Amino acid sequence: MSVLEMKVPSPGESITEVEIATWLVEDGDYVEKDQPIAEVDSDKATLELPAEESGIITLKAEEGDAVEVGAVVCLIDTSAAKPEGDASEKQPTKEAPTKEEKVAPSVEKKETYASGVASPAAKKVLAEKGMDGSSIKGTGKDGRITKDDAVKAVPSMGTQPANGSRGTERKKMSMLRRKVAERLVAVKSETAMLTTFNEVNMQPIFDLRKEYKEDFKAKHGVGLGFMSFFTLAVVRALKMYPDVNSMIDGDFQIKHDFQDISIAVSGPKGLMVPVIRNAENLSFRGVESEVKRLALRARDGQITIDEMTGGTFTITNGGVFGSMLSTPIINPPQSGILGMHNIVNRPMAVNGGVVIQPIMYVALSYDHRIVDGRESVGFLVAVKEALENPVELLMDNNPTKALEM
Repeated sequence: MSVLEMKVPSPGESITEVEIATWLVEDGDYVEKDQPIAEVDSDKATLELPAEESGIITLKAEEGDAVEVGAVVCLIDTSAAKPEGDASEKQPTKEAPTKEEKVAPSVEKKETYASGVASPAAKKVLAEKGMDGSSIKGTGKDGRITKDDAVKAVPSMGTQPANGSRGTERKKMSMLRRKVAERLVAVKSETAMLTTFNEVNMQPIFDLRKEYKEDFKAKHGVGLGFMSFFTLAVVRALKMYPDVNSMIDGDFQIKHDFQDISIAVSGPKGLMVPVIRNAENLSFRGVESEVKRLALRARDGQITIDEMTGGTFTITNGGVFGSMLSTPIINPPQSGILGMHNIVNRPMAVNGGVVIQPIMYVALSYDHRIVDGRESVGFLVAVKEALENPVELLMDNNPTKALEM
């Protein structure tokens, strides 16, 4: 017998452990080389774990287990022959029971438990929750309520009505979501975050897109969206106000002479923030192509750690979900984030008269420890000016040339 020990590879610098999110195979299955066998969560992304060789697999970790990088998670018997026929037709064996067989005994056992005496530790936890043990089915000996039972117990949500469901679900958050939560709390407590707001008349961009979007799509194979205008407007503003493009490292301020723009996109595992590298060197076509590429990779779960690290400023678009106004939270260690919102036709004073115009509210959240009010307000005004006068400030008075590049 020749057995290969599969170890957890390092998904990125500074990551020391991952969590087994989902096994895509079962114990005793035959797997092919490079076949995805598991999804693993790090604190930055969810990645697939491919089989290193073909053979019969033996799982050495359970779903939800935190496993150190370099630890063995499964064994593959590479000397085993591939079973004949479809592997899905295999009859379950005693060594490899089906999920239904694994679940049934535990469900049946839980049904036999009755409310019992709580352990001292459980009593303390229940007291903190304002609960008694009368409605809890203990999993200890003779139905004894353990500390773990008390921790998992959910307080009553009131008297259940005669009709209607009142079910609840307890589900462990993924490592990625837990890390996001940890970082968001840290931002609120470790930065002096403030938000400033403004409004943008989007009519000039609407007019440009109406005139050029068909030719742009035919020539470049991507749509002319709003992200290219916002990204290039942000690049221009960051050059004017470099403090917004900097970060704090201990007692030092680090300023960047490049603009790596993080863009928040929604993926199957939640919010992802891939980075457009050196956005200052990109044209409208370049930005739109990169946005499309990164969004597709995030949607398909193919985004890598490297593609989501190192940004110097973030743009997030809550408007795609209908948000009118929000206070976006800083993506550390960056010092600023721009929030886009939905576009609504509103009355606006133009040349002494009232005109209905497509208006978007924009918000800049910034770290006041390193960015002063003058810089933050000036930055947002610079973004507004570029979006309301894109032909002059973003296209050098030649939109045809700017959109052909």
